[in-house]
Amino acid sequence: MSVSPDRIGTVTDQVLAFDVEGPPTADVLVDVSLSHLDRPFLYSVPEALADDVVPGCRVQVRFAGKKVEGFVSNFPSAHEHEGRLSPIDKVISSEPVLTPTIERLARSLADRYAGTVSDVLRLAIPPRQARVEAHPRAHSIEQSEPSFVEPFVWPQLAHGAEFLASLREGSSPRVVCDLVPGLELAELLAEAIVSTRAAGRGVIVCVPAADQLATLSTRLTEILGPDSHVVLSSQQKPPDRYRSFLKVVRGDADVVLGTRGAAWAPVANLGLVVVVDDGNDLHAELRAPYPHTREVLLTRSIDEKTGVLLVAHARSVEATSLVQQGWCRAITPDLVTRRRAWPIVDVTDGSEHGNTPVRLPQAVFRAIREADGPVLVQVPRQGYRSSLTCQSCRTRATCVSCEGPLMQASSSAPPTCRWCASAFPDWVCGNCGGRQVRSPIVGQLRTAEEFAAAFADRTIYTSGGSEILEFVDDKSALVLATPGAEPLAVGGYAAVILLDTWLMLARDDIRVGIESHRRWFEALALARHGARAVAVGDSAQLQALVRADPVSVAEKDLEERAQTHLPPIGRLATIDGPESVVMSLSEREWTPNSEVLGPVGLPDGKWRLIVRTPRAEGMELAAVLKLIAAERSAAKEPSVRIQIDPMSF
Repeated sequence: MSVSPDRIGTVTDQVLAFDVEGPPTADVLVDVSLSHLDRPFLYSVPEALADDVVPGCRVQVRFAGKKVEGFVSNFPSAHEHEGRLSPIDKVISSEPVLTPTIERLARSLADRYAGTVSDVLRLAIPPRQARVEAHPRAHSIEQSEPSFVEPFVWPQLAHGAEFLASLREGSSPRVVCDLVPGLELAELLAEAIVSTRAAGRGVIVCVPAADQLATLSTRLTEILGPDSHVVLSSQQKPPDRYRSFLKVVRGDADVVLGTRGAAWAPVANLGLVVVVDDGNDLHAELRAPYPHTREVLLTRSIDEKTGVLLVAHARSVEATSLVQQGWCRAITPDLVTRRRAWPIVDVTDGSEHGNTPVRLPQAVFRAIREADGPVLVQVPRQGYRSSLTCQSCRTRATCVSCEGPLMQASSSAPPTCRWCASAFPDWVCGNCGGRQVRSPIVGQLRTAEEFAAAFADRTIYTSGGSEILEFVDDKSALVLATPGAEPLAVGGYAAVILLDTWLMLARDDIRVGIESHRRWFEALALARHGARAVAVGDSAQLQALVRADPVSVAEKDLEERAQTHLPPIGRLATIDGPESVVMSLSEREWTPNSEVLGPVGLPDGKWRLIVRTPRAEGMELAAVLKLIAAERSAAKEPSVRIQIDPMSF
């Protein structure tokens, strides 16, 4: 029996011949990102390395005249080949870091996102740290059994006790849980972890941000005890990350808490996968092939027959789709519980007593004055003045050199170009000759100045950009924060103010409505029970906040996507590249029911083609895209950037 030539490793400096009874062979996943080479390659295993080459270990091989690394996949019979094979050069490490489960997952996700297995494995397996690996397994600290937790949070939710019972029985329930203030996320997860481990199964929990990870890890340790879980995150130092990874590979840990990289943790006998706030764009991988944490873990849940828990204060469109399909069950507090839990939101556009709408209406100042405790003010833009116009004629202030928009970093700073950083201390309007500027868009720093002048009895804090606060323990605190940078307040905020909601809704994004509501509900969730909230904007657009009903926002958005055939109803791909390449791809045949949009030019000089297709043809579309990438890499032509189901475009 012979093997196809495309599976034979490249022989370079020396050609080795083996007879039928020659050395054993191994399939190696070579670390090469070229799409036309996305397959295992067959190598021989020298007798000197036979004891060290094991499935999943790291090896070095010769490929196309170069020494490259790879992972051993499996061992075909030595009788399955004829002719010559290149031998494995050396074993980098005998640690079996690539498990069969993760290899299957990598192949599934590479096919799903039109990528390569090698690109996926770079996301799944952290770089080797030899010193960490040198410690034998006997010296590792095994994960302790978590302390028993009497169920308290889940029984408060309809069907919540039933969910825990299913986990304890070793079943695989799939649930979308709508979290409300007053139900602590850490306690919710702790009860699910204990119930899953009672059946001898493991758990993976993925959160969107590193600061949330640190807070949640500390709280889980308090509830479940030390060594009840391991943390796995790209924000860890490389040795710490690899140490946690090895604990999982070696079977010394079966509960993993982390950011999106933890979705690939090779937990044995996995029983539950959890995604916290799956609508957060931090769950979307920034490296090819750009998989989303939710899709990684849902794929694992199908392959490994695990339970699923998607939990958030604001439900995503994708989670809503899973519920409507009947694939997941919704666990949602009843109307009375929901409205008691969320703050009562007053909406104002600032036009009090028939006056012209203002950015900072009196309702905001009253709420801050009456608040007995810290106050959170969410401001959509960071910085001081992110955009400038002429005070006289309202013409946009631009740079005379590059036509870029001008901004102001502080009250004493001159207008400065956001593109080329040129400063204009003596700026003059090219339209009317005016010398004064105003800002139609104000950041949290400028807003902080205004509040500092109005509230001398409060301590002003700002959080956003590179300077993000984690906690505030000051009853007089007035915190100005950008969305996603809101610090936790000890005991919760006494008042929450949502400013410039119109500005968030004005962003050019297909997810603008649901993303804005997600950020608003996340801010409101930081309030204490009985707190006051004020949202400045259009009452008609903010009714979901008034009704304390984030689910309706997702359901409405899903209906709109059904009409436009956007994900998750359909599948959509963007292809970015040079104009000539994208133009030629626009004339290519896709799937039977594909719709091609574009090409259109992008600000960076590249061009974009958008292809959308029914969900049933999603894998076929991915196969076509992967073929395009393979054809271009084989011909050594410039690559194109392919992204399937991007969160925004």
